[in-house]
Amino acid sequence: MSEFGRPQEWVGAWSEKRTALTPDRTGLVDATTGERYTYADLDRRANRTARLLCDRGVDEGEAVAVVSRNRPGLVDLFFATGKTGSVLAPLSHRLAPPELGTLLARVDPELLVVEAPFVELTGEALEGTDVECPAVTLTDGEAGTSTEGSFPDAEAYVDALPADDDPVETATLAPSDPHLLLHTGGSTGTPKETVLTHRGIVWNSVNTITSWGLRDDDVTPMVFPMFHTGGWNVVTVPIWHMGGTVVVAREFDPGQVLRVVEDEGGSVLVAVPAVLRAMTEHAAWSDTDLSTLRVVKSGGGPCRQAVMEAWWDRGVDLSQGYGLTECGPNNFAMPEGWPREQADSVGRPAMHVDARVVDDGIPVDRGEVGELELRSPHAAAGYLDAPEETAATFGDDGWVATGDLARVDDEGFYHVEGRKKHMFVSGGENVYPSEVEDAIADHPAVDEVIVVAVPDDQWGRVGRAVVEGDTDLTVDELRDFLDGRLARFKHPRSLAFVETMPTSGPSKLDRDAVVERFGE
Repeated sequence: MSEFGRPQEWVGAWSEKRTALTPDRTGLVDATTGERYTYADLDRRANRTARLLCDRGVDEGEAVAVVSRNRPGLVDLFFATGKTGSVLAPLSHRLAPPELGTLLARVDPELLVVEAPFVELTGEALEGTDVECPAVTLTDGEAGTSTEGSFPDAEAYVDALPADDDPVETATLAPSDPHLLLHTGGSTGTPKETVLTHRGIVWNSVNTITSWGLRDDDVTPMVFPMFHTGGWNVVTVPIWHMGGTVVVAREFDPGQVLRVVEDEGGSVLVAVPAVLRAMTEHAAWSDTDLSTLRVVKSGGGPCRQAVMEAWWDRGVDLSQGYGLTECGPNNFAMPEGWPREQADSVGRPAMHVDARVVDDGIPVDRGEVGELELRSPHAAAGYLDAPEETAATFGDDGWVATGDLARVDDEGFYHVEGRKKHMFVSGGENVYPSEVEDAIADHPAVDEVIVVAVPDDQWGRVGRAVVEGDTDLTVDELRDFLDGRLARFKHPRSLAFVETMPTSGPSKLDRDAVVERFGE
């Protein structure tokens, strides 16, 4: 085993190492409350949270599940799990109860941390699972807030924290040990938990810093949710690695992000196309000083040319990125002085990333379309308790199959052409048609259904349900039916009807024919 695979005291020691170097720099700003935290503040908070985890019996390698929006408590948990060697598993509050319950059962946490607005959701999700663990609640209120209903014995986070914020003994971990469990979806929409190791998180940070040119004075408004890899690895951890400032808020508001850029001197912004578009359409767009922005990237789906031009017209060098939970996510970068005609590409591979385009594992010639595969020390370790899925995605030779189609042009720029599978991205969220179809098919007015993706100015792509059945069905009725069954971002936004669904054989639905007629 290499030295890098053996136990190291630096592994997980994010807040104490950064505090030793820049204790008085601002590491975090809570835009919702206006509170500001230096790195010394964050380390003291992490020490208290580490003691809370120990008090609740969370040992090395055991999981802490959290259902919350972006807030300082999540940051405390990231740093504290690094100190204690436990694993942080942020879960989406946007999921329907059955979906969230599946993830909770898979993570099997020793401690559950729930933001107050999601107590009812989480309680419903736990019904029918075998998950039994203590819970604490996150609030913006004062100490003494208790949780009724689903978690009658839960304490408020602020009440549960020990008062002692002195340094704790950091666990001695190996770089190959896990630190984050971040959920994604399989080709059928079945949730999978991706295991991100300390090594992978550090290497992604190194790749981001070196390829994007991050600096110690960078400030970023964090607009990705912290239950995604985007919330941690796109830019948050790399900014902390350099000693910069991350600004979080409970909800996305384009006007607030614009104010953060101007008031805080925002220099790095990475967001999904819908967020970037919303900012250009806000009343404050034309009057906001954007001159401090140095690195602005779009991710989570293709960005429309009109959105990119709106940013370019303001003198901002917006480009597109590409990543996935299983690898990175920051795999590409635009070279200095990149030509605008390459705006539809994701650039060239980052410093410590290998990329190739293959057909059945064999590299294709430049210009030909095939599956994009990536190899890097920042790749995830695999999926939690899913050996078959892990073997299908993570090759023995280190190559990660992305499931995306791509090509490389003569100048070495990579162009992502679409999903190999039927999954599509809507507002940065993965949507799997087969999962949506299964839920829609339960409606009494539906005999058969195929979900296809169609363009949408706000969300990039949204679902359209092509239905064989009762033509009196409306999209509003269908979405009401799906509430509580599927997260709302998975709901179709339009309907189309066919008398008989086309087939390519005696019993196989011809999805390609439906996509060609009704899709994008």
